[in-house]
Amino acid sequence: MSTPIPSPTPAAPHDFSAAHAPALRAATPADLPAALRLLAASDLPAAGVADVFAAAPADFVVADDPHAPGELAAVAGLEVCCDNALLRSVAVQPAWRQHGLGQALVRRVVCRAEERGLRALYLLTMTAEHYFPRFGFEAIARDAVPAEIAATLEFKSACPASAVAMAKPLQALPS
Repeated sequence: MSTPIPSPTPAAPHDFSAAHAPALRAATPADLPAALRLLAASDLPAAGVADVFAAAPADFVVADDPHAPGELAAVAGLEVCCDNALLRSVAVQPAWRQHGLGQALVRRVVCRAEERGLRALYLLTMTAEHYFPRFGFEAIARDAVPAEIAATLEFKSACPASAVAMAKPLQALPS
């Protein structure tokens, strides 16, 4: 995927202190338009996102941009497929990158997947194959993903065949 398009947020100095950091929360159906704008601005595929939001909006984690009401600073989601899931749509506004927001999002989504007792997380990436190993993801052959993951729109058509497939086995958390 190409370089993200700059945020439409005015170029004002941001306060990146902990007191002004965007708080993570479960998405609601009302977050879909802002999530789609952020994905488009980040050159990430949005195929199937509306369907996942409609079925389970709380499977997405978002952070509101405190400097742009109605916009998101970050988004990440789970597309659950049987007892596995696809980590998808991980995007952070350029102004909020390098402040730990992306790491917090991925960790939150991984924890949710473990809490649900899912077996593994999969993803496709064109640009972040060096980012995801810090969370336990390893590159795998694209044809090694389970059939239900391979059947998602992201795997079938949204990401090119050159995208790197990655997987992370999960451990169910005690209930």
